[in-house]
Amino acid sequence: MNSDLFKNAIALTGGISTGKSTVCNLFKLHGFLIIDADVIAHKLLDENSAKIAEMFGAQYVDTNGKVIRKELGKIIFSNEENKLRLEALLHPLIKEEIIKQSRLFESQNKPYFVDIPLFFEKMHYPIPRSLVVYTPRDIQIQRLMKRDNINEEEAILKISNQWDIEKKKDLADMVIDNSKDLKNLQSEVERIMEEII
Repeated sequence: MNSDLFKNAIALTGGISTGKSTVCNLFKLHGFLIIDADVIAHKLLDENSAKIAEMFGAQYVDTNGKVIRKELGKIIFSNEENKLRLEALLHPLIKEEIIKQSRLFESQNKPYFVDIPLFFEKMHYPIPRSLVVYTPRDIQIQRLMKRDNINEEEAILKISNQWDIEKKKDLADMVIDNSKDLKNLQSEVERIMEEII
């Protein structure tokens, strides 16, 4: 991979329910370009729905040929082997698409974000700088319970699929604190903008 590829890129990551999407939207409002690995993954899931049906069963694909993500998620989150099989299919395709978009963004020669939920865990991208959206674990659990309408046990299971947020915070070049309200989050985003521009 050539070294110019992610020269202006900043990996934006965090944990489930730490507020990454909100932060991305705030950066977009300020005119930043964002490559979203989740959006790419969802698109690729549907494009490969026939393979998903073949690998995991036709019940995970609806009549329009779209993957029923919530149902598929249940067998992915609770089973390491299924998770690895799905990743083996999707990760190379996701990487290809991220590289394609990155080439486009690099031509503008200004900072942009690559939103990768599992940046530290396993998505080996040579992105020079990282930004973590941070929320303490107890708030993370509360928000996830509310967001997905699940109990504490299910929330903890989902969160345990990722590295501990404190570990990510320690590894990050920059941190956005999202433990308070939206107004505070906006000023955190502005602080980071000043840092990177």
